[in-house]
Amino acid sequence: MLADDLPIVLDRCRPEPLAVQVADALRAAASGGLLRVGDRLASTRALASRLGVSRTVTAAAYDQLLAEGWLVGRRGSGTFVTAAPPSARHRPATAAAHAPTSGRPVAAAGAIDLTSGRPCLDALDRAAWRRAWRVASDRVPAGEPDYAGALEFRQAVVDHLLRHRGLPAGADQVLATAGTTDALDELAALLPAGASVGFEEPGYRRAAETLVARGIRLVPVPVDGDGLRVDRLPSGLAAVYCTPAHQFPLGPRLSAARRVALVERARAEGFLVLEDDYDGELRYDVAPLPLLAALGPDVVAYLGTSSKLLTPTLGVGWLVAPPAMHAELLAARERAGMRPSPAGQLVFAALADYGDLARHLRRLRAELTERRARVVAALSGTGAALLGDAAGAHLRVTLPSAAAERALMAAAAEAGVLLQGLLDCHRCPPSAFGVSLGYARPPRPALDRGVAIVADLVRRAWSDPVSG
Repeated sequence: MLADDLPIVLDRCRPEPLAVQVADALRAAASGGLLRVGDRLASTRALASRLGVSRTVTAAAYDQLLAEGWLVGRRGSGTFVTAAPPSARHRPATAAAHAPTSGRPVAAAGAIDLTSGRPCLDALDRAAWRRAWRVASDRVPAGEPDYAGALEFRQAVVDHLLRHRGLPAGADQVLATAGTTDALDELAALLPAGASVGFEEPGYRRAAETLVARGIRLVPVPVDGDGLRVDRLPSGLAAVYCTPAHQFPLGPRLSAARRVALVERARAEGFLVLEDDYDGELRYDVAPLPLLAALGPDVVAYLGTSSKLLTPTLGVGWLVAPPAMHAELLAARERAGMRPSPAGQLVFAALADYGDLARHLRRLRAELTERRARVVAALSGTGAALLGDAAGAHLRVTLPSAAAERALMAAAAEAGVLLQGLLDCHRCPPSAFGVSLGYARPPRPALDRGVAIVADLVRRAWSDPVSG
């Protein structure tokens, strides 16, 4: 069925841009069953003519859905539905806020997504994005798989890490991955069965589930305002997982003294440090502290991703491990015949080669700086503390109790706002309550509306913490 047959109604009095309204209507049609996987959409020109808008409006809507992975363009054939967003009819908002499989709430159609870990697609230059895909598609297919990853991608990562993270590495030290979770799974497979791994408490739930699925025993290690409590690491660990640049979900960075102490203990006790640098490029207050991988390349496995920089649908990450472990990982891939898909790697390399990646990072930092300031201003005076470094794309909003957190999450979901609570990030009795509020994903008008709703709920929670 063509999009010409869909009931798309545009309201020029609404604050959302027309392109956002078109994209929202197409998502709703897919989640509601009016559009099915494999259906071909009308051309941007034909849809623009029917809706009475310029072609730039429909082209921008299609580009948004292409970037999110719901659509795919086929040269000479048109644009097709490749996946359908989750249906709000079958996934109540309150249940979606606690999806058990991944630890990430699932957004119903039309919800304002303020969960953390989302990319800021508004900062992406769509012309540069299209050019990178064209360049990638013009490459002659390789006759043999490269289990380390496409060479041009690894070279682009080397330059990216040196310029933006201060990590010197050669292309022969870099392994392409499908993202940090994928890389973590590969590393966990090399650890002894039943090995003990120190893990931040509270910490990143998806990473915890990945390690547990490999038979790893997690040892919770507390986090405070200076990051992981290195002095609380027990003996006998095989590895320590941490997010030192911007601890998730609490938000501090690991202090310089603790970085040195962690590397020294890793060398002395023979454990591996798993450094998840999921958003380390997105710091916009002061210069970042040195990476653990720069301080201890012999004991640190460094994990990076393009998910927060560009989009998780690109499926691209990188791993820099000590030489012996690098060789083990590469050998394991060759034995299993497994390697990450090169398509996203080539797009990343093209963005870097044309200078678009560096320009995108500058725009992204400026956009996130402004968004964070708007969020802080809207939440000031609510009674909550707003914690976390000026980095990444989320901050922590404190709440007085577990009951208050659950009540606020449910009320926000009922109002069409999706949040991520801290309770989901604890493996021990919780010591911190609140929400990790992400401000990257929604367009600015939707962000302002969503944060206003959250601010009102937070104010109520703190004004009556007992009933909240």
